[in-house]
Amino acid sequence: MNPKLPAYAVHLFTATGAVFSMLAMLAAAQGAWSLMFLWLVVALIVDGIDGPLARRYHVTTYAAKVDGVLLDLIIDYLTYVFIPAFALFQSGLLPGWTGWIAIIVITFSSALYFADTRMKNADGTFAGFPACWNMVALVVFAVEPGYWVTLVVVVGLSVAMFTPLKFVHPVRTRRWRWLTLPMALAWVVFAGWAAWTDFAQPPWAGAALVIASLYLTLAGVAMQALPARR
Repeated sequence: MNPKLPAYAVHLFTATGAVFSMLAMLAAAQGAWSLMFLWLVVALIVDGIDGPLARRYHVTTYAAKVDGVLLDLIIDYLTYVFIPAFALFQSGLLPGWTGWIAIIVITFSSALYFADTRMKNADGTFAGFPACWNMVALVVFAVEPGYWVTLVVVVGLSVAMFTPLKFVHPVRTRRWRWLTLPMALAWVVFAGWAAWTDFAQPPWAGAALVIASLYLTLAGVAMQALPARR
């Protein structure tokens, strides 16, 4: 088989994320938040798979006419930042001026972060919070912690984008991958469950979603505090 065929097929697979983001935006425009998050979860799954596929089929060698990194960033900004910010604002979970602060802080800081060439560390972690607002917004919808808590989390994570704090990538970060990858899969399962049930999941499922979220948020910081043994 011509190696260019699977390589370009990976780009086509990545581009489906743009379609899922449009479907999510259409659902958000109608206030169908559960459906919006289901599409965002599908887009998140695509984003988790396309990277290993790109490396497996050497897209930078056999499909170099398409910039896979740029394609991924465009879609990620839509699915990770733009649509979740709109949902937090339009849903009323951040009423009045708190909603305006959130969407301005999220979109502005994330645009700068996505353009930062230092966002990825050599050990497979992210330098600073990787603008995963889709995950943050879903947890907010699922547990509804209150607008003050939500606003503090939004501002805190926005500041964390531009700090030397590390945040794990569920696949690329090798250290603790035995735990990180199952936690990421658990997050997808419980997030999909919450969205599927229109955020009427049982309390223990909501707690499991929060625990998985806290691990994915703090694991990188814990790695910095506990250097690996050589």
